[in-house]
Amino acid sequence: MKFLKIKKYLPEIILFLIFFLFSWWLMWHTFNYKNGVILIAAKAWSDFGSSIPLIRSFSWGKNWPPEYPLFPGEPIKYHFLFYLLVGLLEKIGLPLSWALNLPSLLGFFGLLVIIYKLADLLFEKKSVALLAVIFFLFNSSLSFLEFFKKYPLSWQTLTQIIENKSFPSFGPYDGKTVSAFWNLNIYTNQRHLAAAYFLILFIVYLLLKAIKTEKPISISKIFFLGLIFGLLPFFHKVAFAMTGIILASFFLYFPKIRKSVFFVFIISSVLALPQLVYQLRGSLPSFSFHLGYLISYPLTYKKFYSYWFLNLGLSLILIPAGFLLANTIAKKLFLTILPLFLIGNLFQFSPEIAGNHKFFNFFIIIGNMLSAWAIYLLWQKKILGKILTPIFVLLMIFSGIIDFFPVKNDFMYAINDAPKNPDIAWIKNNTPPDAVFLNSSFLYHPASLSGRKIFLGWPYFSWSAGYNTDKRYNLMKTVWAATNKNEVCLLLVNNHIDSVVLEEKSPDFPINIQFWKDNFQASYKKNDNSFIIYNVRQNCD
Repeated sequence: MKFLKIKKYLPEIILFLIFFLFSWWLMWHTFNYKNGVILIAAKAWSDFGSSIPLIRSFSWGKNWPPEYPLFPGEPIKYHFLFYLLVGLLEKIGLPLSWALNLPSLLGFFGLLVIIYKLADLLFEKKSVALLAVIFFLFNSSLSFLEFFKKYPLSWQTLTQIIENKSFPSFGPYDGKTVSAFWNLNIYTNQRHLAAAYFLILFIVYLLLKAIKTEKPISISKIFFLGLIFGLLPFFHKVAFAMTGIILASFFLYFPKIRKSVFFVFIISSVLALPQLVYQLRGSLPSFSFHLGYLISYPLTYKKFYSYWFLNLGLSLILIPAGFLLANTIAKKLFLTILPLFLIGNLFQFSPEIAGNHKFFNFFIIIGNMLSAWAIYLLWQKKILGKILTPIFVLLMIFSGIIDFFPVKNDFMYAINDAPKNPDIAWIKNNTPPDAVFLNSSFLYHPASLSGRKIFLGWPYFSWSAGYNTDKRYNLMKTVWAATNKNEVCLLLVNNHIDSVVLEEKSPDFPINIQFWKDNFQASYKKNDNSFIIYNVRQNCD
């Protein structure tokens, strides 16, 4: 009997093993740590300039109550719980690569599994579930049109796809229409995103399973769901908002579980409200009406349809078709996530409208299940269905296949970590773990990599999180160009800066180097004087 059960589930076990191995490869391929050297994929370089300082602030620094280590002095606005976990894993002895990649791959693996299980629950077809996962991994956009503009169709096309190292379209950053947020790069860079989506879908799966089996939801399960929902503000604020919208829709569309959903809301509120109060203390989140997401103004119906057709491709047709042909529960589920697509096109919740991509990424995960169902039904249509199905599937994944190879073919940047980097090692071993440094460069600053906070990291990171970066940037320019020691000391002390790092060849600030060398006593300097640290208390008392 046990053998028969194993045999029954063997195909799924093998499939999930493939999911796990792919998740392992994806995360380790884009980030690693060997012999004291941090290795970061080129396409993850910018994002990791924010996440590694956050991780190190918990593992090598002291960051509780949490502040953003690239903008200290205010309560953290960025969802940090995933990176706190990574920091704690490094703190207890795991290498940085294991500490980050292990929860990352588990989050991505969990997302693949829950997409499969949810699609299977909705449509009771393994083929539909597998197709939903494939559509998730390989996006349906029409970015392949941009690829063929650069590489016209020829006998070399297959080789050109396999050897390709750049995304055909990376809008809005390259000026093209198809968004940068559909390919796997979004999950290798934003390591917490897959885990956040997994948690939302896990809640959805448990609720829908109770509806389909017509079994009451136990008190322990209600508490469990409330716990997951309640911890989301610190884990991922947008995921928390999306879960709230989805659960409110469940309350509306599924009367049989209204009482359970209500208690999930009550339990989660006890946990979530203190987190929201902490994150919003002193300032309100950015919020405004913004019609059309990334579509250029003046907005027209033609522009709106054209934008989403290029970005969703055949999904724009298959999702509505799948909806019309789906069962009642699947239709209701789609109606619960449809507001996410509308909200992403109507409002702006952060200084950068591109941040709304998270609404659309999640929307398309459920949408892919309906597309997969439409494809499955098409396959049943004898000769015509057998002809059209492979064509439609290819159109649904072709851009995603092309987008896969720039991730596969990416190269690594290397950063020497402590003890190989003596600057990082000295800061780690000779300064308080909660020290704040005035920096003269932004990305991958040695103080950040040693777990300390810097007065202002790369301004884009803090600006996009909702901090007022202009004031700090101007203050830094004033300090670095100053000629009066008393004025400099007053600014440093008033802004709670513990140490100053002067880099002679700073790429980000013009510095009055001689003034600092004449008026301040260094605590640490390189042999060539290119990197000097000044202790504020010792120089300004």
